[in-house]
Amino acid sequence: MRLIRKDVDRDGSGSVTLFPEEPEDMWHAYNLIRPTDLLRASALRRVTTESTTGSTASHRVHTTLLIRVTSIDFDSHAGQLHVSGRIAEENKYVKVGQYHTLDLELQRNFTLEKADGWDSVALGVVREAVDPANRAEVGAVVMQEGLANICLITEHQTILRQRVEATIPRKRVGKASDHDKGLVRFFQTTLDTMLRNIDLETPKPILLASPGFVAAAFQKYILETATQTNNKPLLQNRDNFIVVHSSSGHLHSLNEVLKSPEVLLRLKNTKYARETGLMDEFFTLLRKDEGRAWYGPSEVTAAVGKGAVGRGGGVLVVSNKLFRSQEIGERKRWVGLVDKVKAEGGDVRILSSEHESGRRLEGLGGVAAILTFPLEDLDEDGGQDDDSGGEVSAVEGAQI
Repeated sequence: MRLIRKDVDRDGSGSVTLFPEEPEDMWHAYNLIRPTDLLRASALRRVTTESTTGSTASHRVHTTLLIRVTSIDFDSHAGQLHVSGRIAEENKYVKVGQYHTLDLELQRNFTLEKADGWDSVALGVVREAVDPANRAEVGAVVMQEGLANICLITEHQTILRQRVEATIPRKRVGKASDHDKGLVRFFQTTLDTMLRNIDLETPKPILLASPGFVAAAFQKYILETATQTNNKPLLQNRDNFIVVHSSSGHLHSLNEVLKSPEVLLRLKNTKYARETGLMDEFFTLLRKDEGRAWYGPSEVTAAVGKGAVGRGGGVLVVSNKLFRSQEIGERKRWVGLVDKVKAEGGDVRILSSEHESGRRLEGLGGVAAILTFPLEDLDEDGGQDDDSGGEVSAVEGAQI
C-alpha cells in the first residue's frame, strides 16, 4: 500500500488517500473502512438517458463517487472489497441519497474520511499498511497424492491461491508405472501452479507439507526440475524449501503445520511466529494460575484500570475484529484501552483474526493480557468496572 496523501489534524479530523498495490492491501482497507465513514473512489455506473423523442438508452460511465458507507463485504480468497453506501456528493450522473457499491481495485486511489475521526488504532493500521518491511510472506503447499493447496501466508492472513486436483492410478502389481507417471504429472501441474501463484524472485521460505513422503518426493522433483531447466528463481530458493509432516493434504492441516517447532524455528522472524509464541506464553501463564494471565473484556479492563498492564512486561493482546465493531462506542472502548496501556509503557499486540493465533484469542473473548504483577478475583472486580464505565477513556486523535 502506498500513502498518497495524509491530511489529518490533531483532533482526528481529515482524510487519508491510499493506493493499494497488492491483494494484501485490501485486507488493510477492510480493517480501516467502517459504516458511516466517507469513501471516495472511482466507479463504473450505469446511466440511463432520454432523448428528445422520448427513447431511452443505457450505458456505463466512469466517474468518481463519494459515498457514506453502510456496509462492507470482503472476499479474502479473491482479495476483493465491495463497499456499499449512499451518495454523499452529487455530480451529473448521480444524486445525493442514491445507493451505490464501490468495488475497490488495485492500482486505483481511494480516499477515506473517518466519521468519528482518525483514532490511534486506525492510524496504526495505515502505518502498518504502508511500511514495506511488513510485506514479508511465506509460501506453502499442503498436499497428498492427487491434491495440493497452494497458499500464501502474509503478515495478516492465510490466502488460498489455488487448489490442484488430479486422479492418480493406484499402485497395482505389474502396473506400478501407471502410478508413477500419474504422480509425475501431478507434481508437474503442482509446480507450474506454484510458480504462477508464488513470486520466487524474492527468496522466501516455502513449506511443503503432507502425510507420508509425498512432500519429500515433491521437493526432490522441484530440485531436479530446477537443475534440468536452469530455473533461477527455483535454484536461488533451493535452501528455502521446508518439508514437514501434516495429517492430510487439506487446507485445515496448515494450522498444525504452522504450530510445529521446526516451522516456528525457521519462521522465527515473521509476525506469525511472534504472535504464536505470544499466545503460547499466555497459555503457559494461565496454566500456572499465578494471577498474571487474564482474559475477557471485563477482566482485562479491570487489570488495565489497576495499572497491571504497563511498563515492566505488561502485554495487552486484542483481536482486530473488535475494532471492526459497527458500534462506535464499542470501538472507542477498545481504542481507549489500547491508548491507556501504551501511555503506561505496556506493549500492545493486535492479532489478525485470519491467523491461528487470532482465532485462539477469539476463543477467549477477543482480548487477553499478561500482567506485570499478579491480581486475583478480577472476574468479580471486572463486573463492577463495567457497570461504572471503567477507568479508560478514548483518545480523541493521533498522528502518524
